[in-house]
Amino acid sequence: MSLPAEGASRDHPVLVVDFGAQYAQLIARRVREAHIYSEIVPHTISANEITERQPGAVIFSGGPKSVHIEGSPRIDPDIYRLGIPILGICYGAQLIAAQLGGEVSRTGIGEYGRTAMTVRTPSLLFGPDEDETAADDGRQDPDTLFGPEEDTERPVWMSHFDSISTPPDGFVVTASTPQAPVAALEHPNQRIFGVQFHPEVAHTPGGQAVLERFLYQGAGLAPSWTTESFIDEAVAAIRAQIGGGRAVCGLSGGVDSAVAAALVHRAVGHQLTCVFVDTGLMRQDEGQQVIDAFRRSQGIELIAVDAADRFFDALVGVIDPEEKRKIIGELFIRIFEEAANQVDGAAFLVQGTLYPDVIESGSDSAAKIKSHHNVGGIPEEMDFELVEPLRDLFKDEVRAVGHELGLPDEIVWRHPFPGPGLGVRVIGEVTPSKAALLAQADAIVRAEITAAGVEREVWQAFAVLPDIRTVGVMGDERTYGQVVVIRAVTSEDAMTADWARLPYELLEKMSSRIINEVDGINRVAYDITSKPPGTIEWE
Repeated sequence: MSLPAEGASRDHPVLVVDFGAQYAQLIARRVREAHIYSEIVPHTISANEITERQPGAVIFSGGPKSVHIEGSPRIDPDIYRLGIPILGICYGAQLIAAQLGGEVSRTGIGEYGRTAMTVRTPSLLFGPDEDETAADDGRQDPDTLFGPEEDTERPVWMSHFDSISTPPDGFVVTASTPQAPVAALEHPNQRIFGVQFHPEVAHTPGGQAVLERFLYQGAGLAPSWTTESFIDEAVAAIRAQIGGGRAVCGLSGGVDSAVAAALVHRAVGHQLTCVFVDTGLMRQDEGQQVIDAFRRSQGIELIAVDAADRFFDALVGVIDPEEKRKIIGELFIRIFEEAANQVDGAAFLVQGTLYPDVIESGSDSAAKIKSHHNVGGIPEEMDFELVEPLRDLFKDEVRAVGHELGLPDEIVWRHPFPGPGLGVRVIGEVTPSKAALLAQADAIVRAEITAAGVEREVWQAFAVLPDIRTVGVMGDERTYGQVVVIRAVTSEDAMTADWARLPYELLEKMSSRIINEVDGINRVAYDITSKPPGTIEWE
């Protein structure tokens, strides 16, 4: 596929307009997989606001509403007159048709799941390429999936009830299905495109190639968003923000804070001091691992604070998970402030906040799912200015940055761990004994996942301690012990997740070890809930 010589950088993002779709975040990720920077914005954004952002292209997401329902989301019609390339997906395509004079019909028959789509005419989105040999960068050849031949059937993933029946003037219908006479349409001169199917999901073979055709050929963008370019931009931004000042970074033991620390250290060197707080809510032996990794291998100045008693005291009687997160978040800040007294002139606090953290904690375009301790848990008043160099990244991008910065694999590939730690994996009141019991069980889960060789296939695997007891029989005697729930999921970015289909033999071994080795546990369960409807963490 030929790629233009010039295109959008981080300064000219692709804006994904969120119409309430469950896949808006996935669209943004797919754009980044094409090495072009993307951001999610609300559908209430105005044409003037879009102009100020200077995007390289705009993508309208799908959505759960019908364009016929009063109050369904719309877009500022002046956006169509800006000359910015637009791609509408599902609801986004129907909205383009409805707002530009076409017709969207209520046929009474929808399409859901895998559907055979017929490509009616050669088009920019479906080929052929201008130069099929110009780029050999590892991407699939789109013409092996969506060829230029007319009347060829291709599998796509549909999820719609209404259908575009008449395209607006000047638009060409390029594909159809039995229930969607306009499954794809385009106006090449105005650079406006629409597809009724979902190219962003894995169930649409060649869907990524369709998106890349829009980005590279339809919008004229180049794949300039890379790990190296991000690091260069981030280092420059960090230096501009911190200047000659001093910064402290809270190391939690997870990959996010570790990568944030390494990135800031590359930018300002000795101006950074890391603070590791032993909350008593860490994974087993993790505290010493973090101290060793950063003091010895990274050469970063590190202050270690033993604050377990303070956290447990603060959590006495607290059951509500949101309250736990806010208590833990504020106490982190207060301890950072105390540690900063040991760092002359520290005025900046570095945090490993990620894009999913921001989205789930509530934004203009997303409902609040839960407060993350480093977003929703930040107190209104504190003595630091925040430095969040990873705020625009998804987890896989963070791992790539960490690898590029030279962090060891045991940190880069460590399974995600919530900022509040075991505080939100112990359901109900958190006590030292419960945390110690859970840390033992969790260590067994992670050790067996590693021993089975599936550590990198599983996004996250851990143990949860619910606030319940069950009757059991051990050594011919009645027991009334606690339950441990094993949670393992697969995911690409934590925005959605599926429960991991671990082998029965592996589950059996974890269960047997936990019951035999962790005193007080007499039952083990396995959580088979996906996200949605659940979240990855229990609290």
